Amino acid sequence: MPLRDIDDLNKLKKINAALVSRVERSMDQQGNAFSLFQTAISLENRVRTRTEELHATLRRLEQSNIDLVAAKETAEQANLSKTRFLAAASHDVLQPLNAAHLSVSALAEVQTSEEGKKLVRQVERSLETMEDLLRTLLDISKLDAGVVQPEIGDVSLEALFSSLRSDFLPEAQKKGLSLKFRPVNVVVRSDRTLLRRILQNILSNALRYTRSGGVLVGTRHRGDTIRIDVADTGCGIPDDQREAVFEEFHRGTSTLAEGRLAGGLGLGLAIVRRMAAALGHPVTFSSRVGRGTIFHIDVPVGMSAAAEPTAGAADMERPRGYGLFGTKVLLVENDVDVLGAMTSLLERWQCLVRAATSTDDALDLLGDTDWVPDIVIADQHLDGGDLGTATIAEVRDYLGRPVPALIVTADGSEPVAKAARAAGIELMRKPLKPAQLRALLAHLLA
Repeated sequence: MPLRDIDDLNKLKKINAALVSRVERSMDQQGNAFSLFQTAISLENRVRTRTEELHATLRRLEQSNIDLVAAKETAEQANLSKTRFLAAASHDVLQPLNAAHLSVSALAEVQTSEEGKKLVRQVERSLETMEDLLRTLLDISKLDAGVVQPEIGDVSLEALFSSLRSDFLPEAQKKGLSLKFRPVNVVVRSDRTLLRRILQNILSNALRYTRSGGVLVGTRHRGDTIRIDVADTGCGIPDDQREAVFEEFHRGTSTLAEGRLAGGLGLGLAIVRRMAAALGHPVTFSSRVGRGTIFHIDVPVGMSAAAEPTAGAADMERPRGYGLFGTKVLLVENDVDVLGAMTSLLERWQCLVRAATSTDDALDLLGDTDWVPDIVIADQHLDGGDLGTATIAEVRDYLGRPVPALIVTADGSEPVAKAARAAGIELMRKPLKPAQLRALLAHLLA
Protein backbone atom coordinates (compact mmCIF):
# COMPACT_ATOMS: atom_id res chain seq x y z
CA MET A 1 0.00 0.00 0.00
CA PRO A 2 1.33 3.41 -0.90
CA LEU A 3 2.66 5.48 2.00
CA ARG A 4 0.03 8.15 1.44
CA ASP A 5 -2.79 5.65 1.86
CA ILE A 6 -1.24 4.40 5.07
CA ASP A 7 -1.15 7.94 6.49
CA ASP A 8 -4.80 8.49 5.55
CA LEU A 9 -5.79 5.23 7.26
CA ASN A 10 -3.99 6.20 10.44
CA LYS A 11 -5.70 9.57 10.43
CA LEU A 12 -9.08 7.87 10.00
CA LYS A 13 -8.33 5.55 12.93
CA LYS A 14 -7.43 8.47 15.14
CA ILE A 15 -10.56 10.34 14.12
CA ASN A 16 -12.66 7.23 14.77
CA ALA A 17 -11.03 6.72 18.20
CA ALA A 18 -11.69 10.34 19.08
CA LEU A 19 -15.31 9.99 18.01
CA VAL A 20 -15.73 6.75 19.96
CA SER A 21 -14.17 8.38 23.01
CA ARG A 22 -16.49 11.39 22.72
CA VAL A 23 -19.52 9.11 22.33
CA GLU A 24 -18.47 7.09 25.35
CA ARG A 25 -18.00 10.24 27.43
CA SER A 26 -21.39 11.48 26.32
CA MET A 27 -22.98 8.19 27.27
CA ASP A 28 -21.23 8.25 30.66
CA GLN A 29 -22.53 11.75 31.28
CA GLN A 30 -26.03 10.71 30.32
CA GLY A 31 -25.73 7.71 32.62
CA ASN A 32 -24.59 9.92 35.46
CA ALA A 33 -27.41 12.36 34.79
CA PHE A 34 -29.92 9.51 34.79
CA SER A 35 -28.43 8.17 38.01
CA LEU A 36 -28.69 11.62 39.57
CA PHE A 37 -32.26 11.87 38.33
CA GLN A 38 -33.10 8.52 39.92
CA THR A 39 -31.36 9.58 43.13
CA ALA A 40 -33.32 12.84 43.18
CA ILE A 41 -36.59 10.96 42.69
CA SER A 42 -35.65 8.55 45.48
CA LEU A 43 -34.76 11.39 47.85
CA GLU A 44 -37.97 13.22 47.00
CA ASN A 45 -39.96 10.07 47.80
CA ARG A 46 -38.12 9.66 51.08
CA VAL A 47 -38.72 13.33 51.98
CA ARG A 48 -42.40 12.96 51.13
CA THR A 49 -42.63 9.81 53.25
CA ARG A 50 -40.85 11.42 56.21
CA THR A 51 -43.05 14.52 55.89
CA GLU A 52 -46.18 12.38 55.97
CA GLU A 53 -44.84 10.49 58.99
CA LEU A 54 -44.06 13.80 60.71
CA HIS A 55 -47.55 15.13 59.99
CA ALA A 56 -49.06 11.91 61.33
CA THR A 57 -46.92 12.17 64.46
CA LEU A 58 -47.95 15.81 64.94
CA ARG A 59 -51.60 14.84 64.55
CA ARG A 60 -51.14 12.09 67.17
CA LEU A 61 -49.43 14.55 69.51
CA GLU A 62 -52.23 17.06 69.03
CA GLN A 63 -54.79 14.37 69.77
CA SER A 64 -52.77 13.24 72.78
CA ASN A 65 -52.68 16.82 74.07
CA ILE A 66 -56.43 17.10 73.58
CA ASP A 67 -56.91 13.80 75.41
CA LEU A 68 -54.58 14.92 78.21
CA VAL A 69 -56.43 18.22 78.64
CA ALA A 70 -59.75 16.36 78.68
CA ALA A 71 -58.40 13.82 81.18
CA LYS A 72 -57.05 16.63 83.36
CA GLU A 73 -60.39 18.41 83.31
CA THR A 74 -62.17 15.14 84.09
CA ALA A 75 -59.80 14.44 86.98
CA GLU A 76 -60.21 17.96 88.36
CA GLN A 77 -64.00 17.70 88.05
CA ALA A 78 -63.93 14.29 89.73
CA ASN A 79 -61.79 15.72 92.54
CA LEU A 80 -64.18 18.62 93.07
CA SER A 81 -67.13 16.24 92.88
CA LYS A 82 -65.46 14.05 95.49
CA THR A 83 -64.98 17.08 97.73
CA ARG A 84 -68.61 18.16 97.31
CA PHE A 85 -69.77 14.60 97.97
CA LEU A 86 -67.64 14.27 101.08
CA ALA A 87 -68.82 17.66 102.30
CA ALA A 88 -72.46 16.70 101.81
CA ALA A 89 -71.96 13.20 103.19
CA SER A 90 -70.08 14.47 106.22
CA HIS A 91 -72.86 16.97 106.97
CA ASP A 92 -75.47 14.20 106.79
CA VAL A 93 -73.35 11.84 108.90
CA LEU A 94 -72.38 14.51 111.44
CA GLN A 95 -76.03 15.24 112.20
CA PRO A 96 -76.85 11.81 113.70
CA LEU A 97 -73.34 11.66 115.15
CA ASN A 98 -74.07 14.90 116.96
CA ALA A 99 -77.34 13.47 118.30
CA ALA A 100 -75.43 10.40 119.47
CA HIS A 101 -72.85 12.56 121.29
CA LEU A 102 -75.56 14.50 123.08
CA SER A 103 -77.56 11.40 123.95
CA VAL A 104 -74.53 9.58 125.31
CA SER A 105 -73.64 12.61 127.41
CA ALA A 106 -77.15 12.68 128.86
CA LEU A 107 -76.92 8.93 129.43
CA ALA A 108 -73.63 9.33 131.27
CA GLU A 109 -75.23 11.61 133.84
CA VAL A 110 -77.81 9.01 134.86
CA GLN A 111 -75.37 6.12 135.20
CA THR A 112 -74.76 5.00 138.75
CA SER A 113 -72.86 1.74 138.27
CA GLU A 114 -69.19 1.59 137.33
CA GLU A 115 -69.96 -0.86 134.54
CA GLY A 116 -72.47 1.56 133.01
CA LYS A 117 -70.03 4.46 133.22
CA LYS A 118 -67.32 2.34 131.61
CA LEU A 119 -69.59 1.42 128.70
CA VAL A 120 -70.54 5.08 128.21
CA ARG A 121 -66.87 6.09 128.07
CA GLN A 122 -66.20 3.38 125.46
CA VAL A 123 -69.06 4.66 123.30
CA GLU A 124 -67.82 8.25 123.68
CA ARG A 125 -64.30 7.25 122.57
CA SER A 126 -65.70 5.42 119.52
CA LEU A 127 -67.80 8.43 118.56
CA GLU A 128 -64.81 10.76 118.94
CA THR A 129 -62.67 8.49 116.74
CA MET A 130 -65.40 8.44 114.07
CA GLU A 131 -65.69 12.22 114.24
CA ASP A 132 -61.94 12.75 113.95
CA LEU A 133 -61.77 10.44 110.94
CA LEU A 134 -64.63 12.17 109.13
CA ARG A 135 -63.30 15.65 109.76
CA THR A 136 -59.76 14.75 108.75
CA LEU A 137 -60.79 12.99 105.55
CA LEU A 138 -62.88 16.02 104.60
CA ASP A 139 -59.99 18.38 105.36
CA ILE A 140 -57.58 16.32 103.25
CA SER A 141 -60.08 16.20 100.39
CA LYS A 142 -60.51 19.99 100.46
CA LEU A 143 -56.77 20.60 100.58
CA ASP A 144 -56.11 18.20 97.69
CA ALA A 145 -58.84 19.87 95.64
CA GLY A 146 -57.28 23.28 96.29
CA VAL A 147 -60.53 24.74 97.61
CA VAL A 148 -59.01 25.84 100.91
CA GLN A 149 -58.02 29.51 100.67
CA PRO A 150 -55.97 30.59 103.71
CA GLU A 151 -56.91 33.88 105.34
CA ILE A 152 -53.51 35.35 106.14
CA GLY A 153 -53.28 37.85 108.96
CA ASP A 154 -51.35 38.69 112.13
CA VAL A 155 -51.51 35.86 114.68
CA SER A 156 -50.36 36.22 118.29
CA LEU A 157 -48.35 33.14 119.22
CA GLU A 158 -48.87 33.84 122.93
CA ALA A 159 -52.67 33.64 122.53
CA LEU A 160 -52.33 30.59 120.29
CA PHE A 161 -50.02 28.82 122.75
CA SER A 162 -52.37 29.62 125.63
CA SER A 163 -55.26 28.01 123.74
CA LEU A 164 -53.21 24.91 122.93
CA ARG A 165 -52.03 24.62 126.53
CA SER A 166 -55.65 24.54 127.70
CA ASP A 167 -56.50 21.83 125.18
CA PHE A 168 -53.56 19.48 125.79
CA LEU A 169 -52.58 19.96 129.43
CA PRO A 170 -55.26 17.55 130.77
CA GLU A 171 -54.11 14.85 128.34
CA ALA A 172 -50.45 15.33 129.31
CA GLN A 173 -51.26 15.24 133.02
CA LYS A 174 -53.32 12.08 132.54
CA LYS A 175 -50.24 10.38 131.06
CA GLY A 176 -47.91 11.81 133.68
CA LEU A 177 -46.05 13.95 131.11
CA SER A 178 -44.92 17.56 131.31
CA LEU A 179 -46.20 20.06 128.75
CA LYS A 180 -44.44 23.42 128.62
CA PHE A 181 -44.83 26.45 126.37
CA ARG A 182 -42.07 29.03 126.51
CA PRO A 183 -43.51 32.56 126.83
CA VAL A 184 -43.35 34.45 123.57
CA ASN A 185 -44.50 37.98 122.73
CA VAL A 186 -44.45 37.77 118.97
CA VAL A 187 -46.88 38.04 116.06
CA VAL A 188 -46.59 35.94 112.89
CA ARG A 189 -48.25 36.08 109.46
CA SER A 190 -50.45 33.05 108.96
CA ASP A 191 -53.98 31.69 108.94
CA ARG A 192 -54.78 31.25 112.64
CA THR A 193 -57.11 28.27 112.15
CA LEU A 194 -54.76 26.32 109.86
CA LEU A 195 -51.67 27.11 111.95
CA ARG A 196 -53.53 25.97 115.06
CA ARG A 197 -54.51 22.71 113.34
CA ILE A 198 -50.89 22.09 112.33
CA LEU A 199 -49.68 22.55 115.91
CA GLN A 200 -52.61 20.52 117.25
CA ASN A 201 -51.71 17.53 115.09
CA ILE A 202 -48.00 17.72 115.91
CA LEU A 203 -48.71 18.06 119.65
CA SER A 204 -51.18 15.18 119.54
CA ASN A 205 -48.57 12.95 117.90
CA ALA A 206 -45.89 14.07 120.35
CA LEU A 207 -48.00 13.16 123.38
CA ARG A 208 -49.21 9.92 121.79
CA TYR A 209 -45.70 8.57 121.18
CA THR A 210 -44.11 9.85 124.41
CA ARG A 211 -44.13 7.52 127.43
CA SER A 212 -41.98 9.52 129.83
CA GLY A 213 -40.61 13.04 130.02
CA GLY A 214 -42.78 15.48 128.10
CA VAL A 215 -43.21 18.01 125.33
CA LEU A 216 -41.76 21.52 125.02
CA VAL A 217 -42.99 24.20 122.60
CA GLY A 218 -40.78 27.22 121.93
CA THR A 219 -39.71 29.66 119.23
CA ARG A 220 -36.54 31.01 117.65
CA HIS A 221 -36.17 34.26 115.70
CA ARG A 222 -34.41 33.70 112.35
CA GLY A 223 -34.33 36.98 110.41
CA ASP A 224 -37.78 37.52 108.90
CA THR A 225 -38.94 34.11 110.10
CA ILE A 226 -40.09 32.68 113.41
CA ARG A 227 -39.27 29.01 113.83
CA ILE A 228 -41.75 27.18 116.08
CA ASP A 229 -40.20 24.09 117.67
CA VAL A 230 -42.22 21.22 119.15
CA ALA A 231 -39.80 18.91 120.99
CA ASP A 232 -40.72 15.63 122.65
CA THR A 233 -38.86 12.87 124.50
CA GLY A 234 -40.71 10.12 122.67
CA CYS A 235 -39.66 7.07 120.68
CA GLY A 236 -38.17 9.01 117.76
CA ILE A 237 -38.52 8.41 114.02
CA PRO A 238 -36.15 6.01 112.18
CA ASP A 239 -34.34 7.36 109.12
CA ASP A 240 -36.15 4.92 106.81
CA GLN A 241 -39.52 6.39 107.88
CA ARG A 242 -38.72 10.10 107.41
CA GLU A 243 -40.99 10.38 104.37
CA ALA A 244 -43.41 7.62 105.31
CA VAL A 245 -44.57 9.48 108.44
CA PHE A 246 -46.23 12.08 106.19
CA GLU A 247 -48.24 9.44 104.30
CA GLU A 248 -51.90 8.70 104.98
CA PHE A 249 -52.66 6.04 107.58
CA HIS A 250 -49.01 5.63 108.54
CA ARG A 251 -48.63 5.00 112.27
CA GLY A 252 -45.50 4.61 114.36
CA THR A 253 -44.59 1.19 115.71
CA SER A 254 -43.94 2.38 119.25
CA THR A 255 -45.98 0.58 121.88
CA LEU A 256 -47.37 1.83 125.13
CA ALA A 257 -46.46 0.43 128.50
CA GLU A 258 -49.33 -2.06 128.41
CA GLY A 259 -48.12 -3.40 125.05
CA ARG A 260 -50.81 -1.95 122.80
CA LEU A 261 -50.08 0.00 119.66
CA ALA A 262 -50.23 3.73 120.08
CA GLY A 263 -53.61 5.04 118.96
CA GLY A 264 -54.48 7.47 116.25
CA LEU A 265 -55.63 7.28 112.66
CA GLY A 266 -52.28 7.89 111.01
CA LEU A 267 -53.57 11.05 109.31
CA GLY A 268 -52.12 13.75 111.56
CA LEU A 269 -48.86 14.40 109.75
CA ALA A 270 -50.44 13.82 106.34
CA ILE A 271 -52.74 16.77 106.91
CA VAL A 272 -49.91 18.77 108.52
CA ARG A 273 -47.93 18.61 105.27
CA ARG A 274 -50.94 19.63 103.17
CA MET A 275 -51.87 22.55 105.43
CA ALA A 276 -48.27 23.73 105.64
CA ALA A 277 -48.02 23.60 101.84
CA ALA A 278 -51.22 25.66 101.52
CA LEU A 279 -49.74 28.26 103.89
CA GLY A 280 -46.21 28.17 102.47
CA HIS A 281 -44.77 27.26 105.90
CA PRO A 282 -41.90 24.73 105.60
CA VAL A 283 -42.20 21.84 108.06
CA THR A 284 -39.11 19.79 108.90
CA PHE A 285 -37.97 17.64 111.79
CA SER A 286 -34.91 16.13 113.40
CA SER A 287 -35.13 12.91 115.37
CA ARG A 288 -33.12 10.28 117.22
CA VAL A 289 -34.61 6.87 117.87
CA GLY A 290 -35.23 6.39 121.57
CA ARG A 291 -34.40 10.03 122.36
CA GLY A 292 -37.19 12.09 120.80
CA THR A 293 -38.18 14.33 117.90
CA ILE A 294 -38.22 18.07 117.23
CA PHE A 295 -40.61 19.40 114.60
CA HIS A 296 -39.85 22.83 113.09
CA ILE A 297 -42.43 25.12 111.48
CA ASP A 298 -41.06 28.27 109.80
CA VAL A 299 -43.58 31.15 109.80
CA PRO A 300 -43.05 34.74 108.56
CA VAL A 301 -42.82 37.47 111.19
CA GLY A 302 -46.04 39.48 111.53
CA MET A 303 -46.40 42.97 110.10
CA SER A 304 -47.90 44.34 113.31
CA ALA A 305 -46.40 44.19 116.76
CA ALA A 306 -49.85 44.38 118.33
CA ALA A 307 -51.29 41.17 119.64
CA GLU A 308 -54.41 39.86 117.98
CA PRO A 309 -57.73 39.98 119.82
CA THR A 310 -58.23 37.52 122.62
CA ALA A 311 -58.92 34.02 121.37
CA GLY A 312 -62.55 33.17 120.74
CA ALA A 313 -64.53 31.65 123.55
CA ALA A 314 -64.55 28.29 121.85
CA ASP A 315 -60.73 28.19 121.80
CA MET A 316 -59.73 29.82 125.07
CA GLU A 317 -59.39 28.09 128.39
CA ARG A 318 -62.97 28.11 129.49
CA PRO A 319 -64.26 28.46 133.03
CA ARG A 320 -65.47 25.26 134.60
CA GLY A 321 -68.15 24.58 137.17
CA TYR A 322 -70.52 27.46 136.39
CA GLY A 323 -74.16 26.55 137.00
CA LEU A 324 -76.83 26.85 134.31
CA PHE A 325 -79.75 26.43 136.70
CA GLY A 326 -82.83 28.24 135.46
CA THR A 327 -81.24 29.48 132.21
CA LYS A 328 -83.90 30.08 129.54
CA VAL A 329 -82.73 28.63 126.22
CA LEU A 330 -84.43 29.17 122.86
CA LEU A 331 -83.34 26.14 120.81
CA VAL A 332 -83.83 26.25 117.02
CA GLU A 333 -83.05 22.92 115.33
CA ASN A 334 -84.80 21.13 112.45
CA ASP A 335 -83.36 17.64 112.96
CA VAL A 336 -85.78 15.78 115.24
CA ASP A 337 -83.16 13.47 116.77
CA VAL A 338 -80.73 16.30 117.45
CA LEU A 339 -83.53 18.45 118.84
CA GLY A 340 -84.60 15.74 121.25
CA ALA A 341 -81.06 14.93 122.36
CA MET A 342 -80.11 18.59 122.84
CA THR A 343 -83.31 19.34 124.77
CA SER A 344 -82.72 16.36 127.04
CA LEU A 345 -79.12 17.41 127.71
CA LEU A 346 -79.99 21.05 128.44
CA GLU A 347 -82.82 20.06 130.75
CA ARG A 348 -80.44 17.82 132.70
CA TRP A 349 -78.35 20.95 133.19
CA GLN A 350 -81.46 22.51 134.75
CA CYS A 351 -82.10 24.80 131.76
CA LEU A 352 -85.61 25.85 130.71
CA VAL A 353 -85.84 24.98 127.02
CA ARG A 354 -88.26 26.03 124.31
CA ALA A 355 -87.67 24.36 120.94
CA ALA A 356 -88.42 25.47 117.39
CA THR A 357 -87.60 24.19 113.92
CA SER A 358 -87.77 27.44 111.92
CA THR A 359 -87.64 31.22 112.24
CA ASP A 360 -91.43 31.54 112.37
CA ASP A 361 -91.68 28.90 115.11
CA ALA A 362 -89.00 30.70 117.11
CA LEU A 363 -90.76 34.06 116.85
CA ASP A 364 -94.08 32.45 117.83
CA LEU A 365 -92.46 31.21 121.05
CA LEU A 366 -91.47 34.78 121.92
CA GLY A 367 -95.11 35.86 122.07
CA ASP A 368 -95.13 34.88 125.73
CA THR A 369 -93.78 38.03 127.36
CA ASP A 370 -93.26 36.19 130.64
CA TRP A 371 -90.63 33.97 128.98
CA VAL A 372 -87.61 35.84 127.56
CA PRO A 373 -84.62 33.70 126.51
CA ASP A 374 -81.24 34.23 128.14
CA ILE A 375 -79.52 32.65 125.14
CA VAL A 376 -80.38 31.40 121.64
CA ILE A 377 -78.88 28.19 120.23
CA ALA A 378 -79.59 27.61 116.54
CA ASP A 379 -78.56 25.29 113.74
CA GLN A 380 -77.43 27.18 110.63
CA HIS A 381 -79.55 25.29 108.08
CA LEU A 382 -83.21 25.13 109.12
CA ASP A 383 -86.51 24.16 107.54
CA GLY A 384 -87.79 26.25 104.65
CA GLY A 385 -84.33 27.47 103.73
CA ASP A 386 -84.02 29.52 106.92
CA LEU A 387 -80.53 30.29 108.21
CA GLY A 388 -79.69 30.28 111.90
CA THR A 389 -77.79 33.57 111.67
CA ALA A 390 -80.87 35.23 110.16
CA THR A 391 -83.11 33.64 112.79
CA ILE A 392 -80.92 35.01 115.59
CA ALA A 393 -80.96 38.46 113.99
CA GLU A 394 -84.79 38.44 113.90
CA VAL A 395 -84.99 37.21 117.49
CA ARG A 396 -82.67 40.01 118.60
CA ASP A 397 -84.74 42.57 116.68
CA TYR A 398 -87.93 41.25 118.28
CA LEU A 399 -86.44 41.37 121.78
CA GLY A 400 -84.75 44.70 121.18
CA ARG A 401 -81.46 43.58 122.65
CA PRO A 402 -78.35 41.58 121.54
CA VAL A 403 -79.21 38.38 123.40
CA PRO A 404 -76.21 35.99 123.54
CA ALA A 405 -76.35 33.47 120.73
CA LEU A 406 -74.64 30.36 119.49
CA ILE A 407 -74.68 28.72 116.06
CA VAL A 408 -74.25 24.94 116.21
CA THR A 409 -73.69 23.48 112.74
CA ALA A 410 -72.14 20.64 110.78
CA ASP A 411 -71.38 23.11 107.96
CA GLY A 412 -67.66 23.77 108.21
CA SER A 413 -67.52 26.31 105.37
CA GLU A 414 -65.81 29.67 105.83
CA PRO A 415 -68.86 31.74 104.75
CA VAL A 416 -70.79 30.40 107.75
CA ALA A 417 -67.93 31.30 110.09
CA LYS A 418 -67.68 34.79 108.58
CA ALA A 419 -71.43 35.37 108.93
CA ALA A 420 -71.31 34.31 112.58
CA ARG A 421 -68.33 36.53 113.35
CA ALA A 422 -69.90 39.52 111.61
CA ALA A 423 -73.07 39.15 113.75
CA GLY A 424 -71.21 38.63 117.02
CA ILE A 425 -72.44 35.03 117.29
CA GLU A 426 -70.36 32.20 118.74
CA LEU A 427 -69.90 29.14 116.54
CA MET A 428 -69.48 25.46 117.44
CA ARG A 429 -69.12 22.57 115.02
CA LYS A 430 -71.15 19.40 115.18
CA PRO A 431 -70.72 16.86 116.65
CA LEU A 432 -70.72 18.79 119.92
CA LYS A 433 -68.65 17.88 122.91
CA PRO A 434 -71.11 18.45 125.78
CA ALA A 435 -68.43 19.61 128.22
CA GLN A 436 -67.28 22.30 125.78
CA LEU A 437 -70.88 23.33 125.12
CA ARG A 438 -71.60 23.70 128.83
CA ALA A 439 -68.41 25.71 129.41
CA LEU A 440 -69.19 28.01 126.46
CA LEU A 441 -72.77 28.59 127.65
CA ALA A 442 -71.46 29.45 131.10
CA HIS A 443 -68.93 31.85 129.55
CA LEU A 444 -71.59 33.59 127.44
CA LEU A 445 -73.91 33.97 130.42
CA ALA A 446 -71.24 35.03 132.92
